Amino acid sequence: MKVLVAGGAGFIGSTIASLLIDAGHTPVVVDNLTTGRREFAYGRIFHEGDIADSTVVDHVLDRHPDIEAVVHCAALIVVPDSVTRPVDYYRANVSATLEFVDRLLARGIHRMIFSSSASIYEPGPDLAVDETAPLVATSPYAHTKVVAERMLADVAASSPLRVLSLRYFNPVGADPMLRTGLQAPMPTHALGQLIEAHRTGVPFPVTGSDWPTRDGTGLRDYVHVWDLATAHLRALERFDGLFPTGASPHRAINLGTGTGTTVRELVAEFNQVVARPVPTVEAPRRPGDTVGAYTRSALARDLLGWRAEHSLATGIADALAWHDRRVRLLPDLAPQPHHVAS
Repeated sequence: MKVLVAGGAGFIGSTIASLLIDAGHTPVVVDNLTTGRREFAYGRIFHEGDIADSTVVDHVLDRHPDIEAVVHCAALIVVPDSVTRPVDYYRANVSATLEFVDRLLARGIHRMIFSSSASIYEPGPDLAVDETAPLVATSPYAHTKVVAERMLADVAASSPLRVLSLRYFNPVGADPMLRTGLQAPMPTHALGQLIEAHRTGVPFPVTGSDWPTRDGTGLRDYVHVWDLATAHLRALERFDGLFPTGASPHRAINLGTGTGTTVRELVAEFNQVVARPVPTVEAPRRPGDTVGAYTRSALARDLLGWRAEHSLATGIADALAWHDRRVRLLPDLAPQPHHVAS
Protein backbone atom coordinates (compact mmCIF):
# COMPACT_ATOMS: atom_id res chain seq x y z
CA MET A 1 0.00 0.00 0.00
CA LYS A 2 1.23 3.50 -0.79
CA VAL A 3 0.36 5.98 1.97
CA LEU A 4 0.72 9.75 2.05
CA VAL A 5 2.13 10.72 5.47
CA ALA A 6 1.51 14.42 6.11
CA GLY A 7 4.02 15.64 8.66
CA GLY A 8 6.11 12.56 7.98
CA ALA A 9 9.38 14.30 8.86
CA GLY A 10 8.27 14.92 12.45
CA PHE A 11 8.54 12.70 15.50
CA ILE A 12 5.29 10.74 15.16
CA GLY A 13 5.03 10.85 11.38
CA SER A 14 8.58 9.67 10.76
CA THR A 15 8.11 6.77 13.18
CA ILE A 16 4.93 5.75 11.37
CA ALA A 17 6.79 5.98 8.07
CA SER A 18 9.55 3.73 9.42
CA LEU A 19 7.07 1.08 10.49
CA LEU A 20 5.25 1.30 7.15
CA ILE A 21 8.52 0.54 5.39
CA ASP A 22 9.26 -2.33 7.77
CA ALA A 23 5.79 -3.77 7.06
CA GLY A 24 6.27 -3.64 3.29
CA HIS A 25 4.25 -0.48 2.57
CA THR A 26 5.46 2.70 0.87
CA PRO A 27 5.18 6.02 2.69
CA VAL A 28 5.12 9.23 0.67
CA VAL A 29 6.25 11.95 3.07
CA VAL A 30 5.02 15.53 2.77
CA ASP A 31 6.35 18.06 5.28
CA ASN A 32 6.99 21.80 5.28
CA LEU A 33 9.87 21.29 7.76
CA THR A 34 8.53 23.89 10.18
CA THR A 35 9.28 21.42 12.96
CA GLY A 36 10.13 18.30 10.95
CA ARG A 37 13.62 17.35 9.87
CA ARG A 38 14.86 16.68 6.36
CA GLU A 39 17.20 14.03 7.80
CA PHE A 40 14.14 11.99 8.83
CA ALA A 41 13.14 11.66 5.18
CA TYR A 42 16.50 10.47 3.83
CA GLY A 43 16.03 7.38 1.69
CA ARG A 44 12.27 7.91 1.56
CA ILE A 45 9.95 9.47 -0.99
CA PHE A 46 9.85 13.06 0.21
CA HIS A 47 8.11 16.20 -0.99
CA GLU A 48 8.84 19.44 0.82
CA GLY A 49 5.81 21.69 1.03
CA ASP A 50 2.73 22.71 2.97
CA ILE A 51 -0.41 20.59 2.92
CA ALA A 52 -2.42 23.83 2.70
CA ASP A 53 -0.87 24.51 -0.72
CA SER A 54 -3.01 22.88 -3.41
CA THR A 55 -0.15 22.95 -5.91
CA VAL A 56 1.99 20.88 -3.53
CA VAL A 57 -0.76 18.34 -2.92
CA ASP A 58 -1.59 18.11 -6.63
CA HIS A 59 2.07 17.60 -7.49
CA VAL A 60 2.36 14.75 -4.97
CA LEU A 61 -0.79 13.05 -6.20
CA ASP A 62 0.21 13.51 -9.83
CA ARG A 63 3.52 11.79 -9.06
CA HIS A 64 1.85 9.08 -6.98
CA PRO A 65 -1.63 8.32 -8.35
CA ASP A 66 -1.59 4.97 -6.53
CA ILE A 67 -1.79 6.52 -3.05
CA GLU A 68 -4.59 4.70 -1.24
CA ALA A 69 -4.77 6.46 2.12
CA VAL A 70 -3.50 9.42 4.12
CA VAL A 71 -2.06 9.59 7.63
CA HIS A 72 -2.36 13.19 8.79
CA CYS A 73 0.22 14.04 11.47
CA ALA A 74 1.02 17.59 10.38
CA ALA A 75 0.38 19.90 13.35
CA LEU A 76 1.84 22.22 15.94
CA ILE A 77 1.58 20.48 19.31
CA VAL A 78 3.15 22.40 22.22
CA VAL A 79 0.43 23.36 24.71
CA PRO A 80 2.13 26.37 26.39
CA ASP A 81 3.19 27.63 22.95
CA SER A 82 -0.43 27.46 21.78
CA VAL A 83 -1.45 29.76 24.62
CA THR A 84 0.89 32.49 23.38
CA ARG A 85 0.50 31.77 19.63
CA PRO A 86 -3.13 30.70 19.07
CA VAL A 87 -3.32 32.23 15.58
CA ASP A 88 -0.41 30.08 14.40
CA TYR A 89 -2.01 26.98 15.90
CA TYR A 90 -5.39 27.53 14.29
CA ARG A 91 -3.74 28.26 10.96
CA ALA A 92 -1.52 25.17 11.04
CA ASN A 93 -3.91 22.71 12.67
CA VAL A 94 -7.31 23.79 11.37
CA SER A 95 -7.03 25.95 8.26
CA ALA A 96 -4.34 23.78 6.69
CA THR A 97 -6.35 20.63 7.42
CA LEU A 98 -9.40 22.11 5.69
CA GLU A 99 -7.44 23.03 2.58
CA PHE A 100 -5.74 19.63 2.60
CA VAL A 101 -8.89 17.55 2.84
CA ASP A 102 -10.62 19.68 0.20
CA ARG A 103 -7.83 18.86 -2.23
CA LEU A 104 -7.78 15.18 -1.29
CA LEU A 105 -11.49 14.91 -2.03
CA ALA A 106 -11.06 16.64 -5.37
CA ARG A 107 -8.44 14.02 -6.24
CA GLY A 108 -10.46 11.02 -5.08
CA ILE A 109 -8.59 10.19 -1.84
CA HIS A 110 -11.21 9.03 0.66
CA ARG A 111 -9.31 7.29 3.48
CA MET A 112 -7.76 9.40 6.24
CA ILE A 113 -6.27 8.58 9.61
CA PHE A 114 -6.15 11.76 11.67
CA SER A 115 -3.48 11.73 14.37
CA SER A 116 -5.44 13.48 17.09
CA SER A 117 -5.15 14.03 20.83
CA ALA A 118 -6.78 12.72 23.99
CA SER A 119 -6.24 16.14 25.57
CA ILE A 120 -9.66 17.07 24.18
CA TYR A 121 -11.48 15.02 26.83
CA GLU A 122 -12.93 15.96 30.18
CA PRO A 123 -11.73 13.16 32.47
CA GLY A 124 -13.97 11.40 34.95
CA PRO A 125 -13.43 11.37 38.71
CA ASP A 126 -10.78 8.67 38.32
CA LEU A 127 -9.05 10.74 35.59
CA ALA A 128 -9.81 8.07 33.00
CA VAL A 129 -11.39 8.72 29.61
CA ASP A 130 -12.88 6.59 26.90
CA GLU A 131 -14.35 7.51 23.53
CA THR A 132 -17.67 8.52 25.12
CA ALA A 133 -16.14 11.07 27.54
CA PRO A 134 -17.22 14.70 27.05
CA LEU A 135 -15.01 16.86 24.85
CA VAL A 136 -13.82 19.83 26.90
CA ALA A 137 -10.62 21.29 25.50
CA THR A 138 -8.59 23.38 27.96
CA SER A 139 -5.89 24.89 25.70
CA PRO A 140 -5.79 26.45 22.23
CA TYR A 141 -3.91 23.36 21.03
CA ALA A 142 -6.67 21.05 22.25
CA HIS A 143 -9.31 23.38 20.78
CA THR A 144 -7.68 23.05 17.37
CA LYS A 145 -7.94 19.27 17.58
CA VAL A 146 -11.62 19.44 18.53
CA VAL A 147 -12.39 21.87 15.73
CA ALA A 148 -10.41 19.83 13.19
CA GLU A 149 -12.18 16.59 14.17
CA ARG A 150 -15.63 18.17 14.00
CA MET A 151 -14.78 19.76 10.68
CA LEU A 152 -13.60 16.43 9.28
CA ALA A 153 -16.75 14.73 10.58
CA ASP A 154 -18.93 17.32 8.84
CA VAL A 155 -17.00 16.94 5.59
CA ALA A 156 -17.20 13.15 5.80
CA ALA A 157 -20.96 13.29 6.37
CA SER A 158 -21.44 15.00 3.01
CA SER A 159 -18.80 13.22 0.92
CA PRO A 160 -17.13 9.82 0.33
CA LEU A 161 -14.47 10.72 2.92
CA ARG A 162 -13.98 8.40 5.88
CA VAL A 163 -11.89 9.54 8.82
CA LEU A 164 -10.49 7.60 11.75
CA SER A 165 -9.25 9.85 14.56
CA LEU A 166 -6.65 8.20 16.77
CA ARG A 167 -6.54 10.01 20.12
CA TYR A 168 -3.57 9.69 22.46
CA PHE A 169 -1.71 11.65 25.10
CA ASN A 170 2.05 11.60 25.61
CA PRO A 171 4.33 9.75 23.18
CA VAL A 172 7.71 8.71 24.58
CA GLY A 173 10.68 6.70 23.38
CA ALA A 174 11.95 6.52 19.81
CA ASP A 175 12.09 4.22 16.84
CA PRO A 176 13.79 1.15 18.39
CA MET A 177 16.29 1.19 15.48
CA LEU A 178 17.02 4.88 16.27
CA ARG A 179 16.33 6.00 12.71
CA THR A 180 14.29 8.92 14.04
CA GLY A 181 13.13 10.36 17.34
CA LEU A 182 12.10 13.55 19.05
CA GLN A 183 13.59 16.44 17.10
CA ALA A 184 12.68 19.41 19.31
CA PRO A 185 15.83 21.34 20.28
CA MET A 186 14.51 21.90 23.81
CA PRO A 187 11.57 19.59 24.64
CA THR A 188 8.84 21.05 26.82
CA HIS A 189 7.36 17.73 27.90
CA ALA A 190 8.30 16.10 31.19
CA LEU A 191 10.54 13.30 29.91
CA GLY A 192 12.50 15.66 27.68
CA GLN A 193 13.04 18.02 30.58
CA LEU A 194 14.12 15.10 32.75
CA ILE A 195 16.74 14.13 30.19
CA GLU A 196 17.96 17.72 30.06
CA ALA A 197 18.10 17.90 33.87
CA HIS A 198 20.08 14.66 33.92
CA ARG A 199 22.51 16.01 31.32
CA THR A 200 23.10 19.34 33.03
CA GLY A 201 22.89 18.21 36.65
CA VAL A 202 20.24 20.81 37.54
CA PRO A 203 17.09 19.86 39.46
CA PHE A 204 14.00 18.84 37.50
CA PRO A 205 11.04 21.24 38.04
CA VAL A 206 7.84 19.54 39.23
CA THR A 207 5.27 21.98 37.86
CA GLY A 208 2.42 21.89 40.34
CA SER A 209 2.12 19.74 43.45
CA ASP A 210 -1.50 20.45 44.42
CA TRP A 211 -3.33 18.56 41.68
CA PRO A 212 -6.06 16.10 42.77
CA THR A 213 -3.92 12.99 42.19
CA ARG A 214 -2.45 10.35 44.49
CA ASP A 215 0.71 12.39 45.10
CA GLY A 216 -0.41 15.89 44.08
CA THR A 217 1.49 16.01 40.79
CA GLY A 218 0.00 15.93 37.33
CA LEU A 219 -0.89 12.58 35.80
CA ARG A 220 -0.15 11.56 32.21
CA ASP A 221 -0.57 8.53 29.97
CA TYR A 222 2.84 7.82 28.43
CA VAL A 223 2.67 5.64 25.31
CA HIS A 224 5.73 4.43 23.45
CA VAL A 225 5.87 6.00 20.00
CA TRP A 226 6.46 2.60 18.40
CA ASP A 227 3.18 1.39 19.90
CA LEU A 228 1.47 4.45 18.45
CA ALA A 229 2.98 3.73 15.05
CA THR A 230 1.77 0.14 15.31
CA ALA A 231 -1.78 1.36 15.96
CA HIS A 232 -1.66 3.57 12.87
CA LEU A 233 -0.43 0.61 10.81
CA ARG A 234 -3.19 -1.65 12.14
CA ALA A 235 -5.75 1.04 11.37
CA LEU A 236 -4.51 1.37 7.80
CA GLU A 237 -4.59 -2.36 7.21
CA ARG A 238 -8.09 -2.70 8.71
CA PHE A 239 -9.44 0.63 7.55
CA ASP A 240 -12.34 -0.40 5.32
CA GLY A 241 -13.61 -2.90 7.89
CA LEU A 242 -13.85 -0.10 10.47
CA PHE A 243 -16.53 1.60 8.36
CA PRO A 244 -19.21 -0.95 7.49
CA THR A 245 -22.17 0.13 5.39
CA GLY A 246 -24.38 2.51 7.34
CA ALA A 247 -21.73 3.36 9.93
CA SER A 248 -20.68 6.91 10.71
CA PRO A 249 -17.95 8.08 8.31
CA HIS A 250 -15.99 9.48 11.26
CA ARG A 251 -15.04 7.51 14.32
CA ALA A 252 -12.48 7.86 17.10
CA ILE A 253 -10.31 5.31 18.87
CA ASN A 254 -8.21 5.98 21.98
CA LEU A 255 -4.65 4.77 22.25
CA GLY A 256 -3.23 4.48 25.75
CA THR A 257 -1.74 2.24 28.37
CA GLY A 258 -4.89 1.99 30.48
CA THR A 259 -3.11 3.51 33.44
CA GLY A 260 -1.65 6.84 34.45
CA THR A 261 1.75 7.95 35.70
CA THR A 262 2.24 10.98 37.93
CA VAL A 263 5.20 13.30 37.54
CA ARG A 264 6.78 11.99 40.72
CA GLU A 265 6.30 8.40 39.50
CA LEU A 266 7.90 9.36 36.18
CA VAL A 267 10.91 10.77 38.01
CA ALA A 268 11.19 7.62 40.12
CA GLU A 269 11.02 5.41 37.00
CA PHE A 270 13.61 7.59 35.27
CA ASN A 271 15.94 7.35 38.24
CA GLN A 272 15.66 3.56 38.10
CA VAL A 273 16.95 3.62 34.52
CA VAL A 274 19.84 6.07 34.89
CA ALA A 275 22.95 5.67 37.03
CA ARG A 276 22.89 9.20 38.46
CA PRO A 277 19.49 10.16 39.96
CA VAL A 278 17.92 13.49 39.07
CA PRO A 279 16.92 15.75 41.99
CA THR A 280 13.63 17.67 41.82
CA VAL A 281 12.44 21.14 42.80
CA GLU A 282 8.88 22.40 43.24
CA ALA A 283 7.70 24.86 40.56
CA PRO A 284 4.42 26.63 39.71
CA ARG A 285 1.98 25.34 37.13
CA ARG A 286 2.62 26.36 33.51
CA PRO A 287 0.05 28.13 31.30
CA GLY A 288 -2.35 25.57 29.84
CA ASP A 289 -1.41 22.82 32.31
CA THR A 290 -4.14 20.43 33.47
CA VAL A 291 -4.36 17.67 36.04
CA GLY A 292 -4.14 15.18 33.19
CA ALA A 293 -5.85 11.90 32.43
CA TYR A 294 -5.27 8.45 31.02
CA THR A 295 -7.13 6.50 28.37
CA ARG A 296 -9.11 3.34 28.40
CA SER A 297 -8.27 1.55 25.17
CA ALA A 298 -10.74 -1.33 24.98
CA LEU A 299 -11.98 -0.15 21.58
CA ALA A 300 -8.45 -0.23 20.17
CA ARG A 301 -8.10 -3.80 21.43
CA ASP A 302 -11.42 -4.87 19.95
CA LEU A 303 -11.19 -3.10 16.58
CA LEU A 304 -7.46 -2.96 15.91
CA GLY A 305 -6.19 -5.90 17.93
CA TRP A 306 -3.90 -3.37 19.59
CA ARG A 307 -2.58 -2.75 23.06
CA ALA A 308 0.44 -0.86 24.36
CA GLU A 309 3.28 -3.37 24.63
CA HIS A 310 6.29 -1.25 25.59
CA SER A 311 6.80 -0.31 29.23
CA LEU A 312 7.52 3.19 30.48
CA ALA A 313 11.04 2.04 31.43
CA THR A 314 11.59 0.96 27.82
CA GLY A 315 10.30 4.32 26.61
CA ILE A 316 12.73 6.13 28.90
CA ALA A 317 15.65 3.95 27.83
CA ASP A 318 14.84 4.44 24.14
CA ALA A 319 14.50 8.20 24.63
CA LEU A 320 17.91 8.29 26.30
CA ALA A 321 19.46 6.20 23.52
CA TRP A 322 17.94 8.53 20.92
CA HIS A 323 19.23 11.58 22.78
CA ASP A 324 22.75 10.20 22.40
CA ARG A 325 22.15 9.21 18.77
CA ARG A 326 20.62 12.50 17.63
CA VAL A 327 23.88 14.37 18.27
CA ARG A 328 25.27 12.48 15.27
CA LEU A 329 22.13 12.55 13.11
CA LEU A 330 21.14 16.15 13.94
CA PRO A 331 24.42 17.86 14.85
CA ASP A 332 22.83 21.31 15.07
CA LEU A 333 20.91 20.06 18.10
CA ALA A 334 24.03 18.95 19.94
CA PRO A 335 23.80 20.17 23.54
CA GLN A 336 26.06 22.96 24.67
CA PRO A 337 28.81 22.00 27.13
CA HIS A 338 27.58 22.24 30.68
CA HIS A 339 29.29 21.59 34.01
CA VAL A 340 27.66 18.63 35.74
CA ALA A 341 27.61 18.87 39.51
CA SER A 342 29.48 16.04 41.18
